[in-house]
Amino acid sequence: MTAIRVFVADDQEVVRRNLRHILEAEDDLEVIGEAADGESAVKRARELRPDVLLVDVRMPGRDGLSVTRVLAGPDVVDPLRVIVITTFELDDYARAAIQNGACGFLLKRSGPGLLVEGVRAAVSGDMLISPQMTLRLFRHMGRPAVGSRRPGVLSGREWEIVRLVSQARTNAEIAQSLGITVGTVKTHLRSIQRKLDLRNRVAIAAWGWETSVKGA
Repeated sequence: MTAIRVFVADDQEVVRRNLRHILEAEDDLEVIGEAADGESAVKRARELRPDVLLVDVRMPGRDGLSVTRVLAGPDVVDPLRVIVITTFELDDYARAAIQNGACGFLLKRSGPGLLVEGVRAAVSGDMLISPQMTLRLFRHMGRPAVGSRRPGVLSGREWEIVRLVSQARTNAEIAQSLGITVGTVKTHLRSIQRKLDLRNRVAIAAWGWETSVKGA
């Protein structure tokens, strides 16, 4: 089995060391590089092309949100998978990270298990957000224009998938729950995004949560 190649960017050496220890305790994860500032993170990540980049929000030179935009933003031709990690439980950070192309937003205090799960989820095409932030993100992100808020455009199966995405289920969990393949789940997610004009998985979850709350 080929190991998932991870790059770690954090300005604190002790944090980088701890992250490396957590990740390399897993047989399928390998840390291939580190950076202590944003500019170095961008340069080294472009050279090494890791499978996943873990980047802290607050770093000297270029912050983690800027690093995310440069490496994974909407205009990047060949984006990297970036997971933003932070000590600060701030809505603005979470929204900016996702808008800048991050495939995960994790609080450092969420623990080793969620960090490892987040890396694996990113490689699988899923997005993982610390549970503490999920509900608040749903309240602020992914609100489509009034004209696109039409539940009737979705098939019954697509509605099931929206419901499960809104419960923070991964693609693998959705596939198991519905008795379909992960590839089929991804096909349905692309269809949902197209029909509702939503940008990403978080937007789908937010739409599903808001629609159920509003009784649409």
